[in-house]
Amino acid sequence: MWNELIKYPFYVSIHPFKGFWDVKYEGKGRTKIALSILLLLTIIAILKRQYTGFVVNFSNPNTLNSLDELIYIILPFFLFCVANWAITTLMDGEGKFVEIITVTAYSLIPMVVIYGVTTIISNFITFEEAPLFFLLESAAMFWFLGLLFVGVMTVHQYSVSKTIATFILTAIVMGVIIFLGLLFFSLLQQLMTFVETIYREIIYRF
Repeated sequence: MWNELIKYPFYVSIHPFKGFWDVKYEGKGRTKIALSILLLLTIIAILKRQYTGFVVNFSNPNTLNSLDELIYIILPFFLFCVANWAITTLMDGEGKFVEIITVTAYSLIPMVVIYGVTTIISNFITFEEAPLFFLLESAAMFWFLGLLFVGVMTVHQYSVSKTIATFILTAIVMGVIIFLGLLFFSLLQQLMTFVETIYREIIYRF
């Protein structure tokens, strides 16, 4: 059974409408597998930054930090899921939070596969062949976005126009959450500075 569940995300990548329908209504999606896909993409992204061939690698090896992938992959992933859940709850969406996580993670499969392949072939290509590398990278991103669109539309049982509106509102909510988060940490930092100043003043006086 687990063998079929592990293979199923790849089936979804080729047959998104049928695949995401079965994820929602036939119970063929698993949150553990979804989170494993997210973790695998994070690992591949780290390896990609470090081991992509010099012809197409514009990263500075002296400034590479594996923790950056938490900001570039994991944080946006959960930020999208939370924002989409919040919006679709108000727009009569039928998708549960765990279902949103599952379809979003399953949509990442093309990026996992293609990024793994491009990282390997990047070490053997020439400058003339570099456009093929960027073409594959772009194809992975567009494939992911297409799967995500179908996944969100299916899991919430939306029309195309309503799904588009949902994506726009989700992006807005993501921006609001980021703004509030930065504001919160800024205020927290100021509060800590204030407390530290008061503490030093008390210590100095006594």
